[in-house]
Amino acid sequence: MQDDFVANLRLLCGYYPSIAEVCRRLHINRSQFNRYLSGRYRPRHAALQRICALFGVEEHELYLPHAEFRTLVQVGRDVRAAAFEPPAEWPSALLARGQEGMARYLGCYFEYYRSMSRPGQVIRTLVCLETREQGTVYQRTERMQVRPGTRPCHNRYHGLAFRLADRIFLVDYETLNGNEVTQTILFPSFQSQVHRLTGLKLGVADNSERMPSCVRVVYERLDEKMSVRRALEKCGLLSPDAPELDAELHDRLRNDIDPGEQHFRARH
Repeated sequence: MQDDFVANLRLLCGYYPSIAEVCRRLHINRSQFNRYLSGRYRPRHAALQRICALFGVEEHELYLPHAEFRTLVQVGRDVRAAAFEPPAEWPSALLARGQEGMARYLGCYFEYYRSMSRPGQVIRTLVCLETREQGTVYQRTERMQVRPGTRPCHNRYHGLAFRLADRIFLVDYETLNGNEVTQTILFPSFQSQVHRLTGLKLGVADNSERMPSCVRVVYERLDEKMSVRRALEKCGLLSPDAPELDAELHDRLRNDIDPGEQHFRARH
């Protein structure tokens, strides 16, 4: 049975005159590419990067459910590319200054926070930061399963990331339905290796209430050996006592206010 990756790859190939033309542009042997299309083999990292560059997609998008991926492709690549463009009103000097020191934060993270739409549960999403001409951009993918045994649905956010005066600012908007903008502010890491980043997240609950909410958030950097597909599979809602949530995560995700505090504050 064809999986989503195979169906998505075949859909992309359909935008070219022939498979031979695709192989020529990718510099991949036709027989090898046919193995990808049949699902017998998965492309290795270098080949996968060339495939993504040719078709203008992100690696983890190739593993999205086919119906959702088809919607993303059909809305047009020019619309999706515009999702990364900063507003014209943003000063170019600010955009440039905000990129200083961001290189060490590039990569993929699990994002954890108390779900705004499912009180009492923790949501784990996938965030991937990369550098583009306009600066540090990122994609955040939510994977939600409404009921056990049903196919999960996804929300996808595109955004820009800055480091200004020892704080990391992330601003994004939801690209599939266009119904939300979120902002996240994180403390940077002063350790030699980036492991976990903490801060606050502001958004709205993804339900009919659409209640504006602010929560504490943790970004956990992924092991480079973990594939994007495996990372996406691990995303979704978690119970507070899930074994993946260690004591440190529990402590950093508590949305309480200490006596005497007048504001809901991040904790470093």
